[in-house]
Amino acid sequence: MDLGLVDVEWADADGGGLRRSVLEEVARVAFESASPVRRFASYRGQRHFPGWYWAATTASLVGFESWLERDRLMLLDHDQRVVGLASQPFRVTWQGATRRISHTPDYFVRLEDGSGLVVDVRPADRVGPEDAVKFSATEAMCQAMGCWSYALVHEPDPVRMVNVRWLSGYRHLRNRVDDVAGRLGEVFREPRTLVDGAKAAGDPLAVLPTLFHLLWCGDLTTELMVPLSDVSVIGRAEVGRG
Repeated sequence: MDLGLVDVEWADADGGGLRRSVLEEVARVAFESASPVRRFASYRGQRHFPGWYWAATTASLVGFESWLERDRLMLLDHDQRVVGLASQPFRVTWQGATRRISHTPDYFVRLEDGSGLVVDVRPADRVGPEDAVKFSATEAMCQAMGCWSYALVHEPDPVRMVNVRWLSGYRHLRNRVDDVAGRLGEVFREPRTLVDGAKAAGDPLAVLPTLFHLLWCGDLTTELMVPLSDVSVIGRAEVGRG
């Protein structure tokens, strides 16, 4: 795909106005800091639920246009590789067979290695022919950029989502008590169950908020594809977001 024939439009981070260029010239733009290029509509009778999610990764609000987008945003926020993210980051426009086609991806993600990830979110049973064309073209654009990758994501695994949603309630740094975090790091130097480790570190009622925060930010790890419980085996990670 000739990136010089693809127009891109985005909003400044400070909301100062729209900027335009061709896609081949925007590799260094910090789209993870861009404002949404379009408004999040809200009206009586709408079937989806827009809103704002406070992301621990950026310590800022990031928009979503459906509960599925919110869940996927939460998973991105939990992903230790992610260092920045923005919703509705830009609009791309290109010439189709008979008319100009435009598409606004749902998220732009900056990964820790400096590369970008463009994400579209759509239920698996709601990818129609026109959508498939847009998604395929967007993937081709990202491949041609070289420094970006692309993902079309659908409904997440329900068990993992329940676990991450629970841990997200402890994502804010206010849940991290440093001396408790230090004790938990020592307690879980060797893997043990959640309840045993919490009791070994102190009063579980005082310890658990920090324990869940450490699981959120990756300092502690456990298997999230099974329900999180008192008997979940937890270990200490070598590197976490902290």
